[in-house]
Amino acid sequence: MVYQDKKSMEMKIKNKKLKIKNSGTRKAGVKLKTKIKPEVRFLDDMKEVLYDKEWAKKAPNFKLYYVYRGVKKKGELRYDITVIPPRILGKEFVKTKGNRNSNNFQELYTVLEEEAIILMQKMKGKIAKDAVVFKLKRGDWIIIPSDYYIVVINPSKKILKTANWVSEKNKNIYKELEKMEGACYYYTKSGWIKNRNYKKVPKLQFKKPLKSIPKNFDFLYGKC
Repeated sequence: MVYQDKKSMEMKIKNKKLKIKNSGTRKAGVKLKTKIKPEVRFLDDMKEVLYDKEWAKKAPNFKLYYVYRGVKKKGELRYDITVIPPRILGKEFVKTKGNRNSNNFQELYTVLEEEAIILMQKMKGKIAKDAVVFKLKRGDWIIIPSDYYIVVINPSKKILKTANWVSEKNKNIYKELEKMEGACYYYTKSGWIKNRNYKKVPKLQFKKPLKSIPKNFDFLYGKC
């Protein structure tokens, strides 16, 4: 089944290559230190979680997105910036691979530039118990519970820049999404499409983000 919204139906994206320089996020008031080298996610790192696998088999192994870890620190908390250039991966909008956190560590996400779609899901085995979608603009925030996987999607024609606060003790977990070949929904040019590898997929819930940053970060420290 395909889920569509007006915005996705009207949107036309050109699959063009963009060069990313280590120039930071000036519009958002954040500059990346030149000594920070990004972790680069290539297409080959993503092929198992993509919707259009036939396209992925023939595509070259290019760079998809960049993660700058530890741009700022606050105690044991780390502030990361992720840069996602616009692309269409066959039929699907470019996205992060998707992960959840370890040891009850929650995470705080925001958008620095442009707009993002964030899919959160809770799962057990081949059953997706909950699937929540947020549309974030610059300055919006969401809290990611520790038992939810998160996938960040760039649905626009512009470079998306997001940021997150998370404990340095956290470890990202990918294996469950890798096994299921992605989240329970893919966001494509035709709208939301269910991942048929799941035995059960819930109806998408669309929720609004927070409009301001939480005053207290204690919830980010988790339980070790």
